Amino acid sequence: MKFVIQDTIPYPVEQVYEVQRERLSELAPYLSNVDSIIVKERRDEPGKVHFVNLWNARAGEIPAAIRAFVKPEMFRWTDHATWFLEDQSCDWRTVLGFLPEAIICHGHNTWRAKGSQTEVTINGEIVVHADKIGVPRLLAKSASDAVEKLVIRTIEPNLRKTNEGVTAFIRKQQGS
Repeated sequence: MKFVIQDTIPYPVEQVYEVQRERLSELAPYLSNVDSIIVKERRDEPGKVHFVNLWNARAGEIPAAIRAFVKPEMFRWTDHATWFLEDQSCDWRTVLGFLPEAIICHGHNTWRAKGSQTEVTINGEIVVHADKIGVPRLLAKSASDAVEKLVIRTIEPNLRKTNEGVTAFIRKQQGS
């Protein structure tokens, strides 16, 4: 299932793109459900930069009834991103800490100048293979669709929070 998220950040595109690419780990304090973002790998090539980032989410209050089933890896994911410097875009794919073969998420983000502001567009797709998590084949399609819709409803606010975090980070850096 495809999704598109579009936000405007009230700072110049060069600044916003640089912060999201180079200072991502510093944004974690601005994200209410993220404990840390750790750069595991960085590789520079002419015109592009590759990153592998490990995101650790806050687990929050876990009901006692399910604590035994909730593992730390359920609250982390690995982000593989290739940043294209010339056109200020990024291709990414996210690998979940659990069920990586069953849930696939990838996309393409762009940063465009809108006067003195930046328009950020996130074009993503999430694909759930419910049959790979034990759902009977006859029910897999409808279960996959339902889970995809749920995941998109869950991640959309988080992706918007990242853009809000960039705004707050830049504002703090500028002392305004």
